[in-house]
Amino acid sequence: MSLLDCAALIPASWNPASAALTAAPVFGTVSAAHNAGLAPAITGFATGLGLIVAIGAQNAWVLRQGVRREHVGLVIAICALSDLALIAIGTGGIGVVARLAPWALEVLRWGGVLYLIGFAISSFRSAMRPGALEQEQARPASSVALTTLALTWLNPHVYLDTVLMLGTVTNGFGTARWVAAAGAGTASILWFTALGLGARALSGPLSSPRTWRVLDVLVGLVMLGVAVNLALGA
Repeated sequence: MSLLDCAALIPASWNPASAALTAAPVFGTVSAAHNAGLAPAITGFATGLGLIVAIGAQNAWVLRQGVRREHVGLVIAICALSDLALIAIGTGGIGVVARLAPWALEVLRWGGVLYLIGFAISSFRSAMRPGALEQEQARPASSVALTTLALTWLNPHVYLDTVLMLGTVTNGFGTARWVAAAGAGTASILWFTALGLGARALSGPLSSPRTWRVLDVLVGLVMLGVAVNLALGA
């Protein structure tokens, strides 16, 4: 078929300008939807990462197992799956509370702002006197599993951080809260996997208080940024 034949198939009433104007909102909608989905995921990822990237009992335990190459997969699986469960509980549970008492989410939001600021201050204080990892004796798989579960589920801060705080942040995105939760879950999986599997190669730097000083400062900055966004209703 020639170009002239193709041209003959085009209706005489067709206007290129009007067609472009008609198509523009469609592409604009797609772009807006992409950005709307990307922002919750990035915020959830950054918040989740900021809440878990700090020297503490759980991370020190994961690093210890990674450095010794001792039941590393088991430890990573327990930590990651536990975090996913806690993120789901926070995202879904706070949503129920918001429907039953709409004012509660606003209270949680400002409570979250104060908590994040306090978390950041704590991180900056930790940076002033950073700790380092200590070696311990080897343990069997059952003992490792129980210790990992205890360090995760018996830690009261995990409910403040993952359930309450992260749940408040994810619910701030309304219908896109599960997108934000997915971002936080992705951060958790990537962090624990990298921490456990990369601990052997990073055992030298991670045993230095200077490394944890840098990490604590970065965590503090991330928490302050999230607190500002939460206060502004972003």
